[in-house]
Amino acid sequence: MMMPVDLETDAARLRGAMAGNLAARGFLDDAAWRAAVEAVPRHRFVPGFYLPSDECDGQGLTLWQPVTAALDHGRWLAAAYSDATLITQFDGDEPDWEDPAERYGGAPTSSSTLPSLALRMWADADVREGHTVLEIGTGTGYSTGLVCERLGSAGVTSIEVDPRRLEQAASALHDCGYTPTLAVADGLYGYWPEARFDRIVAACSFRAVPPALVAQARPGGKILLTLSGWLYGYARVLLTVDGDGTAEGRLLGGTVSFMSARTHAAPAFGNPAHWAAGLPGRSRVARHGPERIIAVTEETFHLRFLVQSAVPDAQLTTVGGVVHLVDVVSGSAATLTPDGDGDGGWRVREGGPIRLWESVERVLDVHDAAGRPGPETFTLCVHDGGQHLRHPRVPCLPLPSP
Repeated sequence: MMMPVDLETDAARLRGAMAGNLAARGFLDDAAWRAAVEAVPRHRFVPGFYLPSDECDGQGLTLWQPVTAALDHGRWLAAAYSDATLITQFDGDEPDWEDPAERYGGAPTSSSTLPSLALRMWADADVREGHTVLEIGTGTGYSTGLVCERLGSAGVTSIEVDPRRLEQAASALHDCGYTPTLAVADGLYGYWPEARFDRIVAACSFRAVPPALVAQARPGGKILLTLSGWLYGYARVLLTVDGDGTAEGRLLGGTVSFMSARTHAAPAFGNPAHWAAGLPGRSRVARHGPERIIAVTEETFHLRFLVQSAVPDAQLTTVGGVVHLVDVVSGSAATLTPDGDGDGGWRVREGGPIRLWESVERVLDVHDAAGRPGPETFTLCVHDGGQHLRHPRVPCLPLPSP
C-alpha cells in the first residue's frame, strides 16, 4: 500500500530517533544492526495494536484500547517507533482493524516484540553474515525484516503457527522488499525443508527444548530460545549443537519472557475452590512462604523457573489471599493460607500423589544452601536421556518431556 509522503518522512525521522535511543542504551553496538533499525519501517508491520489504559472493570481486568492510524494517527506512529511491545492479538482472535473494539483482559497471543529485545535476541545468537537462520514466531514480521535487512532474505526462514498472522506479516515483508522463506508451521517441529540451520532463534517459549530443533541445527550451530512453564518462570538459553546430536549451553541472565508456544500453553484447571475442597483438614507450618516465588524480583523470576522443573505440571493462582497450587496431570493440589499470628507465616494443606509445596520447599532449601546461585551459573544439557539443568552445587533438575 502506498503511504503519504509526510507519513514516510515522519516515520524515517522517528526511526532515526529510535535508533539513537537504542544505541545510547547499548543495544546497537554493531553498525549493521543500526542500519537495519534505521531502514525497516516498523509502522508497516503494525497497522493496529492494543495499548493498556488506566481503567479496569469490576473484576480488575485492564481495558485495552485499539490504536490505528485512523483512530489516532499521532499516537499510532509514536507507539510504532517506541521501544515497547505492541499487542496485536488476544486469545487467538484476530481483530478487525478496520473497525476495532476495546476489550477487557484476555491473554496476549501475538505481538510485535519491543525492538531492543528483538535486537538482543539476534545479537545473543551471534548471527553473522553468511548464516542460514530459522526464526520461530514470525508474529508481525518486524523482527524478520530486521534480520533480512542485516543478512539478506535468501538465508532467512521464518515460521508462524497462526496462518492469519503469517498472511499479514508476509504482505508487510513483501511490500518492504523482503523475500524470506515463510511457512505456517508449529515451532515445536522446526522446519525440515530448509534445514540445516546455522542459527535457530525462537520468539516464543517452550517447556523444554524441542528435539527437532537440535536435529535441524548444523554441528556447531547455535539455538537461542526461552524456556518457560506453567508457573511462568522463564530462562533463556544459548545452546551449541554437537556433531553427535547433543547440545549444551549456559542459561543467560536477565528477565526476558515470551508468550508460550501454543502447544505448550498451560491448560485450564477449573475452579480453585473445587480443588481446595478435596484437601485434608490438617495443615502444617510452611518452611517458605509463597512470596519466595511470586515477589517481583530478578531472583524470584529465576526461582520460579527452578521450582517448575521440580513440579512441571503445577499452576498457581491467588484467590482472596489464599494461594492455590494445582496440578491437572497428577490431580495434586495445595493451598497456602496466612497463619494469622501476625508474623507473616503461612500454613499449608496439600493432597494427592505429589506434595506440591513440599517439592517447592526442597528446591528453595537447596538453592539457599548453595548460596542462591543465579541463572548464569546453570548449564542445560540436551541428550538422548533427556534434558537436565546442571550446577556444581545443586542436584540435577530434569526438564519436562518435550
